[in-house]
Amino acid sequence: MSQKTRGRRESRLGPRDALAMGAGIASASAAARPRAKAKPSPVRPEDERFMRLALAEAAASDFPLGAVIVREGKVVSTGRNLGVTNDDPTAHGEMAAIRRFVAEHPAKDLKGATLYTTGEPCPMCMGAIVWCGLGRVVYAASVEQLSKHVGQIMITSRALAEATPFADIEITGGLLAPEALALFDKN
Repeated sequence: MSQKTRGRRESRLGPRDALAMGAGIASASAAARPRAKAKPSPVRPEDERFMRLALAEAAASDFPLGAVIVREGKVVSTGRNLGVTNDDPTAHGEMAAIRRFVAEHPAKDLKGATLYTTGEPCPMCMGAIVWCGLGRVVYAASVEQLSKHVGQIMITSRALAEATPFADIEITGGLLAPEALALFDKN
């Protein structure tokens, strides 16, 4: 068999062969990648006090979602959903709190801080939380609970955190969820 014929025969992989090879490569590389640690975190004594501040932000927002960022036991930023007011679909409470903080401080100062939010962060907000290096998220209502009141992308904050190999983040969910959900009835 000539060199030319052999080359043609070797390159005759069908679509299934190519898919199988790609899947093998993808699974091998996925297995080799380190996984993030989305660590469950128990409720701490100070959590209820800070979540109540987030609930107050949510009550004052144009859509009942609010957030508070705490560093070393002190509130360093707050945010409320202003999507309607600002005609900005990215103006979620978490994003507002992050933006407010970085407008006055270096973003690196968010590393290790805790973000309290009345609703489990959506993928956009969770992405921002991870990129900022926040060390912990405490949320009230879960994505599943929120989906009964408002459209949701059904990806949990834990799933997004676990898909982030460069960051570890603690997650506490369900704190004062009934109170957060009650705000939707008032809206």
